[in-house]
Amino acid sequence: MKRILLLFLSLCLALPEAGAQAPYQIYPVPHSQEAQPGTAGFGSKVNLVMDKGVDNVTLNRACQIMTEHGVEVSVSYRVATGMPNLMLGINGSLDPADRQATRQGVDRSVFSRTGYDRHVVSLTADRKGRAQLIVLGENTDAVFCGLATVEQMLDRGTAGLPCVFFADYADTRSRGIIEGYYGVPYNAEVTKDLFRFMARYKMNTYMYGAKSDPYHTRYWGDPYPTEITPEQQRIGYLTQDMLRDIVDVAHASKVNFIWAIHPGAAFTQQGSADVIGRIMKKFESMYSLGVRQFGVFVDDVGVPSDEPTLRLGADRLTRLQQSVDRQWNRPGTALADRVKPIQYVPQLYAFSWVKTEAARQFFASLADTPEKIDIYITGRNVWSVPNSGDLAVVREWMGREPAWWWNYPCNDNDVTKLFPMDMYTNFRDEKHIQNDARMEPILTGTHTLIANPMQQGEASKIALFSVADYAWNHEAFDHEQSWLASLEAVVGRQYAGALRRVAPCLRYFDEEALSELVADYKRSVEAGTPRPDALRQELSEVLRTCRLLDELAKSPVESHRLFLEDIRPWLTKLETMLQMALDLLAGNSVSDAPDLDNDEAFKFPILTGLGEEIALDVKTAEPAAQVLRPFIDWLRNGGKDQTPAPSADIR
Repeated sequence: MKRILLLFLSLCLALPEAGAQAPYQIYPVPHSQEAQPGTAGFGSKVNLVMDKGVDNVTLNRACQIMTEHGVEVSVSYRVATGMPNLMLGINGSLDPADRQATRQGVDRSVFSRTGYDRHVVSLTADRKGRAQLIVLGENTDAVFCGLATVEQMLDRGTAGLPCVFFADYADTRSRGIIEGYYGVPYNAEVTKDLFRFMARYKMNTYMYGAKSDPYHTRYWGDPYPTEITPEQQRIGYLTQDMLRDIVDVAHASKVNFIWAIHPGAAFTQQGSADVIGRIMKKFESMYSLGVRQFGVFVDDVGVPSDEPTLRLGADRLTRLQQSVDRQWNRPGTALADRVKPIQYVPQLYAFSWVKTEAARQFFASLADTPEKIDIYITGRNVWSVPNSGDLAVVREWMGREPAWWWNYPCNDNDVTKLFPMDMYTNFRDEKHIQNDARMEPILTGTHTLIANPMQQGEASKIALFSVADYAWNHEAFDHEQSWLASLEAVVGRQYAGALRRVAPCLRYFDEEALSELVADYKRSVEAGTPRPDALRQELSEVLRTCRLLDELAKSPVESHRLFLEDIRPWLTKLETMLQMALDLLAGNSVSDAPDLDNDEAFKFPILTGLGEEIALDVKTAEPAAQVLRPFIDWLRNGGKDQTPAPSADIR
């Protein structure tokens, strides 16, 4: 409690620098960072050298990073003398960057480690202090990850950079997001912005399976429309052109965009003999829009238990993968035209739903499907936190590692709440998650960790930042430091302090921040000597800080504006409540104040249901509902307590 109170009360402090052997603060936290002698600078121009195995997406990313930091790029295939060099190479290629790494004696031991996207980033200086920066990866995707480190290094400037050596890799192969919640799908702008965020923080997987997208569920066999109405766009409909644009941005961000279909019960019904053909027809439509990997969801339609249905489901999954391979993965097909393995979300994804023997039978039925297919679970329960024990159970039954669909920071069962705090506070706030769950320092048994976020995609970035941090480097994960770093990542250095102060009150459960001040004031009232000054000062300061976040509406940075739009109902209601509390403490009337339960400014749309049952609804945001809202009611009621909140809102 004291820890969170200190976080709430503190002003924005500079994030702590790493130790002497770690001159840069990089996220996700690297596995190894060592300071080297000297400093280096880029000046106004850099010679960019790339090996043949480095693809154009990686080259374009390097050019983008340098240009955005004010450095002009000249691309060549030869290391230049007398000027800064940025060298992108593939380990062992014997191309220019790889050879230069050999000349410099770059340590390559990381390439013998067990991990994914293994790479090194080596910054040294020539005799005149000109930067000689090598990014060497096991493949071009690993080089791309190394560039995320470079981008964050350059954020501190392009001159006087401490020389450094990174040897890095990911603990998890597939790291990212699954848009699989019940609610309004993200609009195209939010989705594309998430891709750019993912590129910066080394996430590489985005599975699209928005439950309320009718062309994922209800009209799963139909192609996306070419036109939609403004109302349809408001609730997340996408056109073919919008999807094509989304996929292009995903490819440019090295994010593997997986489009998932939800044929539901039809996938295992005896009477739906044409289901494979219908799915393939839809896949062909999505392929024409640039999609190069597909998912199949049969979740939330009932769990089969009879042997014929289980056998039919496994057989159809196998035949579907074979159809995909025949269509797009024939020998000689260009890599860019090939389709990666199917991602499968089965009917039984939380194995505690059924008895142990039934669960064993279910997963054993999938054992002989093509091993390259990823089969997803959420663990023992729907809201389980990733853990090695649950993974080991399913691995034993199925004979291979499952992939993990992590329902975090998902709020589709808590839709009026935001989860903007550090991971462990969010665990405690989310009533469906085991409140004292902790992340394992060594997670074993899966190569895929993708998180299902809130309906508010931009606000979800706070939590997704820490998901990326953990998925990359399990053992180094520090939930508090990761959260502090996430705030600047989401709203920039200028507003990180404001978000740090306001975030605890955007939560439903605000008691840690205000309960002691409110309790002290109530005691002073009961004693007949009201002392409102400390409480008034705190409420005024939080209100002032809320209004700082309002400035994001005019930010030149699109992601800042999108973030404010996401939190607007919560922020506006919080500002209203703070002003009401201040007015009531001053003895002023609040009869003209907005209705806290029904004012339109505090409402937001949601979609509920699946398939034929999708319906539009409207909900009211609930910030600071545990202490501030009851306190306002107490003040309005002349200092008398109201009826306690319903038990359903208690963790």
